[in-house]
Amino acid sequence: MHLLYFFLRIAGKLPLSVLHRCGALIGRCLWLANGRSRLVTERNLALIESETGVPATPQRGRAVLVETGKSITEIARIWTGDPRATLALVRQVHGEGMLDAMRQSGRGLIVVAPHLGCWELLNYWLAARMPLSIVYRPPKRANLEPFLLRARGALDVEQVRAEGAGVRTLYKRLQAGGAVGILPDQQPRQGEGEFAPFFGVEALTMVLVSRLAQRTNANVLFAFAERLPNGTGYDMHLRPAAKSIADTDLRVACTALNRGVEDCVRGAFDQYQWSYKRYSLRPDKSAPNPYK
Repeated sequence: MHLLYFFLRIAGKLPLSVLHRCGALIGRCLWLANGRSRLVTERNLALIESETGVPATPQRGRAVLVETGKSITEIARIWTGDPRATLALVRQVHGEGMLDAMRQSGRGLIVVAPHLGCWELLNYWLAARMPLSIVYRPPKRANLEPFLLRARGALDVEQVRAEGAGVRTLYKRLQAGGAVGILPDQQPRQGEGEFAPFFGVEALTMVLVSRLAQRTNANVLFAFAERLPNGTGYDMHLRPAAKSIADTDLRVACTALNRGVEDCVRGAFDQYQWSYKRYSLRPDKSAPNPYK
């Protein structure tokens, strides 16, 4: 892990434009390799084509993987550079006044951050403005966890495991008026979520955001860092969540959660994590896995 961090530090000294060109090359290679990333991306785009109106063309799939490649290489700059210098890459902030008002309300704040654009930079940007606790899933390889904690721990971000004790910590932070960041669009295990439409296709959706909002009366907003062309930086986007995200009917609440994610994704479509198997679990357990 020390060697990996060393190489990331070396790469992190490169200009963002160079890192993004390298990432674009990786994305094109992923496309040409015709492997898992391309196949899952193409399948996802085909599944949602009628809902989004975005044609599932080869050109679109390639553009998505180019952005996926950039999301890989830019991490070197985000994780290993001086966080405050990295924050100078933020060019514009849309909705900052709303964020300030929510923070001044005295209530807790849940920031819902889809896998869109550069969510690692969003983490730093939020932590520079307020004490922040973020939720994470431990990696499958246990030896990677200390590395990830170190990489994401700048600016004293509190990192909380997505498990029993960690969830209790989140409730405490929100009840005390603190801020919590959650990535909302990873598929939970069967039986631990609620099915709700995501771009018109039923997707097993996490219930944590809605339950936290219900029980703590916290404010909820969506946020993402849009990657700008030619390595010129990022724009931050903050958007309010619908009140129904805290509905006691979990289907209603999760539908509101997914609609909020959809709204963000439409703002930077190619920068979403379309290579993730979002629809592999089906409401009908006998239904075929769409990725097989």
